[in-house]
Amino acid sequence: MTSPLNGLLVISLVTTTTVLGCGVMPPGQGSTRSFNVSGFSLPVAMAFSTAPNAPTLAPGISSSADAAKGFVARLAIQAVTDVLDQQGRAALLPDPVILSILNQLTIRVIYDPLECKVVFAPKTPVEDIKMAAIMPQTCVVIGSTVRFMCKDDMTKDCKTSDAESLTSIPSKHFLITGSLMTTNIIMANWSRQMWQSVVTRAVRMLASDPFGSHSLAADVTVF
Repeated sequence: MTSPLNGLLVISLVTTTTVLGCGVMPPGQGSTRSFNVSGFSLPVAMAFSTAPNAPTLAPGISSSADAAKGFVARLAIQAVTDVLDQQGRAALLPDPVILSILNQLTIRVIYDPLECKVVFAPKTPVEDIKMAAIMPQTCVVIGSTVRFMCKDDMTKDCKTSDAESLTSIPSKHFLITGSLMTTNIIMANWSRQMWQSVVTRAVRMLASDPFGSHSLAADVTVF
């Protein structure tokens, strides 16, 4: 069932083409909305490691901070673009019009990826990594998710069955911020709630992605 907000998005996109075509605001003018996404779990691609054995222990982990940032940016941009593309098709807009509308939207994404100087991928809860091998930023990877970090006080071995040997991942790595800037006359006047609907749908769409399970519990705020 189509929600009232989704219906408004369709009507607004129809208005864009039937009343103002692909109207663009005057040079230097536009509308910007900021957004936050938080509360997700951390897929290995959103972390990075230069350790030689990292790709073997955590397949898909990024090789650099830029690669991890790029992964997040591509994921977010593609998801928002897909939502607007779907809305345009629901409004029966021609492909060139949809493309023009999308070209009037600039999406910026900011993310601070976690560096894993050591990757520990235990196969069982009792498997451990010895104190001598623990360094600051030792990440505990389970499946395709970075779940914890080993305490680096070097007082005991690290294992998932011993909560006292583990510490939480800093909260800053569970936050994506960004902005949506449009020069399209109609979209520039969309309400916060309408953009909230777009970004929320984009995050929910990630559930169909190979990393989608990490986004199911995410919270979205547009302001």
